[in-house]
Amino acid sequence: MAETDSFLHLARPLGPVTVGSAPTTAPLNVVIQPQAIFSILDHSLRRNADQDRVIGTLLGTRSEDGTEVEIRSCFAVGHTETTDQVEVDMEYQKQMLALHLKANPKEVLVGWYATSSELNTFSALIQNFYGQSDGTWPHPAVHLTVSTEPGKDIETRAYISAPVGVTVERAADSAAFIPVPHEIRYGETEKNGLEAIANARDAEDRQTNIFTDIEALERAIEEVIGMIDRVSKYVEAVIDEEAPASTALGQFLLNALALAPKVEPADIERDLYVFPVYSHIYMSWTTC
Repeated sequence: MAETDSFLHLARPLGPVTVGSAPTTAPLNVVIQPQAIFSILDHSLRRNADQDRVIGTLLGTRSEDGTEVEIRSCFAVGHTETTDQVEVDMEYQKQMLALHLKANPKEVLVGWYATSSELNTFSALIQNFYGQSDGTWPHPAVHLTVSTEPGKDIETRAYISAPVGVTVERAADSAAFIPVPHEIRYGETEKNGLEAIANARDAEDRQTNIFTDIEALERAIEEVIGMIDRVSKYVEAVIDEEAPASTALGQFLLNALALAPKVEPADIERDLYVFPVYSHIYMSWTTC
């Protein structure tokens, strides 16, 4: 019996095309805002006991060239899943999407999420639903998976999909998921909020106090002093040949020092002592 070669055709949507039935440029990077992750975790905590995973809709923005997608918010979508079938409340999804886009006109539908790292036939079916003409088309839908297994680290993955060369009957529930780079981007506000939450991690009552501006400044200064101490010890160890030298780290420290403003001692004395004294004298005169 002669051997025959088998081929599997995958159409990867990573470049702009002119064919009307193909999606436009796929994202080369996905940026996730922390509030979207918190909403997904909250949805997972509120799921029914018999549910292995929950799903929902992702909203955000796209860059002008479509190469970057930013996930800013999301909302839960009810669904039931068994070993044989999956049912998604599509009508609810469409109504909630319309309300959200009306309240946030700058955001668009970018994809969907699931609280499981598993990709199966049902994942392909839901992915194709979100990528339809009334979904993310002509852009490919982004699928974000967030693992929520107790006792394990939270792991996020981002995918887009490509159609698989199968029969027409299986096209609706078939797709090849392609990983895309992603990152969780924190702003100063989100970072401060996460630090406040992290402070309650080791407390028995799981509570923490919100620091005042002065307390927050004091903690920030203490952290900077600690960093300077660690750097000083490392530099001393390198000079004493007790630690291996690193050219990259040395260049990084040199660049950091170059960013420090040059302040004369006379200016420091004037700003810290002279001006406050003048201000106090002026206030004393005006109140007499």
